[in-house]
Amino acid sequence: MTVAVIADIVGSRLLDDRSRTQAQIEATMAEVDRALPVAVTPMRATFADEFQAVFDELDDALAWLLLLQLSLPDEASLRFGVGVGDVGSVASESSDISDGPGWWRAREAIEQVHAMQDRAVPRARTRIVGGEDEDVAMADRIRFANAYLLSRDEIVGAMSERARRLTYGRCLGRTQGALAKEEGITQSAVSQLLASSGAPAIVAGYAALTERSS
Repeated sequence: MTVAVIADIVGSRLLDDRSRTQAQIEATMAEVDRALPVAVTPMRATFADEFQAVFDELDDALAWLLLLQLSLPDEASLRFGVGVGDVGSVASESSDISDGPGWWRAREAIEQVHAMQDRAVPRARTRIVGGEDEDVAMADRIRFANAYLLSRDEIVGAMSERARRLTYGRCLGRTQGALAKEEGITQSAVSQLLASSGAPAIVAGYAALTERSS
């Protein structure tokens, strides 16, 4: 399996300091790469406000994107189009151009999530598109994953920046005591914030996605 991912910055034209936001996003991506090095082609800036990455497995892509969402500061929101399909390269005089069905489907997916944001699901951030030739098992897997992502994005989108940081730490197995020390708050406060923000469901989902490779 090949999984192509396109990310773009939500509201990039409205940012006060576009260069600062770009630097924040790229630094966060590098941090997530170190925490979960599963990308075949790590996510990097391509053009305008877009980024691209390639993964071997859908679960790896979804786990990595979750950590990225949790790590980003409030002013740097991204949306993600995930395309299941082959990617290849087209020879060019300047450099090889990555192309193929995976990228076409990732583009379609990001257009779908953008449309969902504009309509009834403003916190939607992630969508998967597969090919019409997918077998029944893969088609069902994508359908179930998209349903999961709607709920995941809603929970993460409602979290404060601190709640996201704490959830990120718990996904990576850090103790509440260690997180409390970093945040300068009590362990009880960490526990209460995690519980009230829906973090346990997000952490359990992350564990399910990474169980195969653990």
